[in-house]
Amino acid sequence: MVMEIANASSPEVFILLGFSSRPSLETILFVLVLGFYVVSLLGNGTIILVSCVDVHLHTPMYFFLANLSFLDIGFTTSIIPQLLVNLWGPQKTISYGGCMVQFYISHWLGATECVLLAVMSYDRYAAICRPLHYTVTMHPRLCLSLAFISCLGGLINSMVGSTLTMLLPLCGNNRMDHFLCEMPLIMQLACVDTSLNEVEMYVASFIFVVLPLGLILVSYGHITRAVLKIRSAEGRRKAFNTCSSHVAVVALFYGSIIFMYLQPAKSNSHERGKFLALFYTVVTPMLNPLIYTLRNRDVKKALRRLVLEKSCGFAGTRGHI
Repeated sequence: MVMEIANASSPEVFILLGFSSRPSLETILFVLVLGFYVVSLLGNGTIILVSCVDVHLHTPMYFFLANLSFLDIGFTTSIIPQLLVNLWGPQKTISYGGCMVQFYISHWLGATECVLLAVMSYDRYAAICRPLHYTVTMHPRLCLSLAFISCLGGLINSMVGSTLTMLLPLCGNNRMDHFLCEMPLIMQLACVDTSLNEVEMYVASFIFVVLPLGLILVSYGHITRAVLKIRSAEGRRKAFNTCSSHVAVVALFYGSIIFMYLQPAKSNSHERGKFLALFYTVVTPMLNPLIYTLRNRDVKKALRRLVLEKSCGFAGTRGHI
């Protein structure tokens, strides 16, 4: 019954204007987005592969890192293929059902990633501030529970916020000045008061953006204090290297998210918002695996071991032939 009411005032398709006002830019963006997407899939897929295959990486840190890579793959895949279609051809549309799917999945995985990054900061806190109790504290059951809670929290956030937004009567309005289905933009299309939706969006932003970021800052406050107490320069350098990759990912992810979602829903900064959204949906998921692989010795060693094993196996197979 609810869906019938929603569909009665909802368009069959949405027109995503995207970057159509700059047609000369669309071809360049298509090539860049496609390249970033391929690198993101390969990079995050590699992180998942080595984290599962290499026994040296069967630790809480790499368990959460593999989960982060899985979220990045799902998040980008929910948005980028449709973006590539719209950049390549004259059609700038997405079906109502496709918009709903994109809406629910992207908000689910995005909120989950916010919480997961906070969980990863707690893992680093336990490793550096309580190293003697680390294996007892971060036991496999707790790691699985924290990953499940992150996923469930993101799902609940998506089900509540996305459902309230998609139930708004649009009265035939279907033109969005963006390349994806975004909550503030759909709220702008509504022909009724959206105060309740805006309140829900700000509450969700506090719970899934501000609160996790606060926990991350508290964790790294304790970590910084513990690192400064380490007497040896080598010990401080090792502790810094352990956390620097996560800090870089947090800065990239939360910096763009905070700017996007904590601004007023009726903001007129469409162009700035589109390019910022392009950054966190395309560039950030591509940079995450690069940051972890280039700055992490364990991952680089695991990659070398994997390549050597495959090379030796292939050489052995050829020798038998």
